[in-house]
Amino acid sequence: MNQNWSLPFRYLIGLLLLAALLAFLVYAHEALEPVIIAAFIAYLANPAIVILSKKNRLKRRTAVNLVYFGAIALFVALPATLAPLFADELSSIGQDFFSLLRQTQNQLAQPVLLPYGFSLDLSQLGSGLGWLQNLFDGHLPTNTFLLLESTSRGAVWVLVIVVLVYLFLSEWQDMRGWLLELPPEPFRPEVAELYQRIRTVWLAYLRGQILLMFIVAIVFSLAWTILGIPGALVLGVTAGLLTLVPDVGPLIGAGLAMAVSLLEGSSWIPLSNLWITLIVLVVYLVLINIKNLWVRPLIMGRMVNMHEGVIFVAILTATVLSGIMGALLVVPLLASATIIIHYLLRRVTGKTPFQLKNIPPHPTRPAKRPRKINRN
Repeated sequence: MNQNWSLPFRYLIGLLLLAALLAFLVYAHEALEPVIIAAFIAYLANPAIVILSKKNRLKRRTAVNLVYFGAIALFVALPATLAPLFADELSSIGQDFFSLLRQTQNQLAQPVLLPYGFSLDLSQLGSGLGWLQNLFDGHLPTNTFLLLESTSRGAVWVLVIVVLVYLFLSEWQDMRGWLLELPPEPFRPEVAELYQRIRTVWLAYLRGQILLMFIVAIVFSLAWTILGIPGALVLGVTAGLLTLVPDVGPLIGAGLAMAVSLLEGSSWIPLSNLWITLIVLVVYLVLINIKNLWVRPLIMGRMVNMHEGVIFVAILTATVLSGIMGALLVVPLLASATIIIHYLLRRVTGKTPFQLKNIPPHPTRPAKRPRKINRN
């Protein structure tokens, strides 16, 4: 005998499930970050799967396997192939770096003479650089166990992310259908419309990220070309690709450009490699601040239809509170939350769930006159 639950009992079970979900989120909040990272990676890889499945008429599971295992093979094979090639270069860079540290320490040990008989003592700063060298030379083996512990923990999380990415890519259609069928049947069209609007926001955010990467790649390529840095195009494209990771990505790109300038110098500026490296650092700081303070908020604000000032404050706040992942995901999450809150407010106030845009009617076209037939 199939008997439906009473309405109060259903509400009670729903509240208990909600409380259990909140308790689980509080208890396992550290596990949410790998899940979010995996979902975002799957979201970035999904367009390639859609293209393969539609244009080449492949099954989605086949397209997922091609993209997923091809990406893993690329990320495993590329470092393994390039590491032996760059081993000598990395060793040379390390030697040059420590030599530069020693020279700078020797220069800072001597007081700097200023006009009118004043002098500036920078020996404490030189001692700090000496401590940095000793950290790499002598104290690194003592921290081996801590390094292994953090590395093993990171490896576990990486494995979790890798498995979750495949799960999201292969099962997302079934997961989406299950989520859209959770609400009662009369409200499913509204939930489907809500999902489409949130999906539009995330697609717009992805287009904004691609545009930002393109702009950063062009600007930094031009900057390094003007300064005469060897491999300017490769360094600029690398900086653009790494822009996907806020703050850390551009810093890595700038570090690569500074390493090249320190070893090779400029092709036309008649200054020492150290001065060229300092110029590269200043140019990077100027360009990255323009990008963070103006370009990124402007592009993301236009893409998700929010004020650029709100985007700027949200990114800074998320960076302070949640680090890199917060800065990366705060814009689409904030825009999605705005859509959900707007929907709930309209429902609570008794209005239609979605405010339809005024679409102007198509102008009526004049009827075509019948063509005259020449019977002669």
